[in-house]
Amino acid sequence: MPADTDDIDLFRQYRDTRSRSVRNELVERHMGLAAHIARRAGRGRSDDDLRQVAMMGLVKSVDRFDPERGVAFSAFAGRTIEGELKRHFRDRTWSVRVPRSAKELHLSVRRATDELGHTLGRAPTVSELATHLDLDRDDIVAGLAAGAAQNAGTLEASGTGDEATSDRNAALSTSEEGFELAEHREVVGRLLDRLPERERRIVELRFFGEMSQSEIAAATGISQMHVSRLLRRSFEQMRRSLADSLDHTGNATPDPM
Repeated sequence: MPADTDDIDLFRQYRDTRSRSVRNELVERHMGLAAHIARRAGRGRSDDDLRQVAMMGLVKSVDRFDPERGVAFSAFAGRTIEGELKRHFRDRTWSVRVPRSAKELHLSVRRATDELGHTLGRAPTVSELATHLDLDRDDIVAGLAAGAAQNAGTLEASGTGDEATSDRNAALSTSEEGFELAEHREVVGRLLDRLPERERRIVELRFFGEMSQSEIAAATGISQMHVSRLLRRSFEQMRRSLADSLDHTGNATPDPM
């Protein structure tokens, strides 16, 4: 169904201003399309995973749509959303792709870890990394989690026993020689899995899906204030888990974070 005049005007406004409020309005107007495609992909079943992947595809469609090309937004968005869902089915070991910004954050944390590791003679704590990079501790945890996410599928695909874990640790040590937190990335990769399902999805959408709190609220059907509370609670739990894990390695005795 072709976009109406109001939609075209809004898309032009968003193209020219990149206004987040305009983007949110466009996403809200077309949420029904994303929900329909997600239901169709799930063969009529209600599937929160598929709905959230479809929402990410919708946001990408809004960001990329050119209203001057004469193509209906519904057709353009439909192809984009279907592509996201196909990738989701093709790689179920990590349903949300790690975007460039999260990868860059991980690389910054990795470089800081190397620098501080040489200076301190031990693996730095999350607080020390945050101070060194002038970032929030939540950002440091997100950067570590992004690095673990890139390899999350490897462990699951190769098995869950001690042999698989040993092989993965060896692979990390070989491919990332000098990265003193290699053994910690195994732990960080499980931090998200320890969260309740809803909190885990919200953290994924925020840091790996690059969605704002208002977009997450729209995608999950809860208030933005509730999203904010869940994010704070989730990162507090992740910080505690990471602090405990660092304590157990003997490389550092964090404060805790």
